Amino acid sequence: MASVFGIGTPGWSTVIAGRGRTLVIMAGGAVAEHNIVLTGFMGSGKSSVGSALAAALGRRFVDTDAVIVERHGPIQSIFAEHGEATFRTHERELADELADETALVISTGGGMLIDPAIAERFESSGRVFCLTASPATTIARVRADGIVDRPLLDTADPEARVAELLAERSEAYARFEAVPTDGRTVAEIVDDILVRIRG
Repeated sequence: MASVFGIGTPGWSTVIAGRGRTLVIMAGGAVAEHNIVLTGFMGSGKSSVGSALAAALGRRFVDTDAVIVERHGPIQSIFAEHGEATFRTHERELADELADETALVISTGGGMLIDPAIAERFESSGRVFCLTASPATTIARVRADGIVDRPLLDTADPEARVAELLAERSEAYARFEAVPTDGRTVAEIVDDILVRIRG
């Protein structure tokens, strides 16, 4: 029998319908599959896990950073030429757009859901998971990916900056369902999330 739970919007409920399908029953009886949103610090694997999860569910995958780059140019250039505030504005606009869609798997930028308004917007139309990793794992992954592409780590001591940002964001990340990634493959993380959404 399907389990039902509220998602915070009056007149809406959510049904786990099996085979990875999570349906939102909206006011008036309309039915739509709700979004699955991944958040977490840079290097937590959101893009890799999101892409694989979307493939497993047969859904469209959206990487918010990639969309912003496509529309506004490289993130490092946005930071350098217009500042972080402009980048966050682009994130808020995109969040409003995506939250109005259904049946997406969305990988968000590491700081996107730190904004309470964006977090509430995504939570009202989907289920949010936070991918977690230890500081040591995070630093190793970010170094492997290339720190040059990370504007927030453009400092003399990127390791210290990672620790500082993780501490600053820990409370905001704690509001979401945590999915550990240390020592796990992408396939293992995807399987973990699939079990949760089908449970």
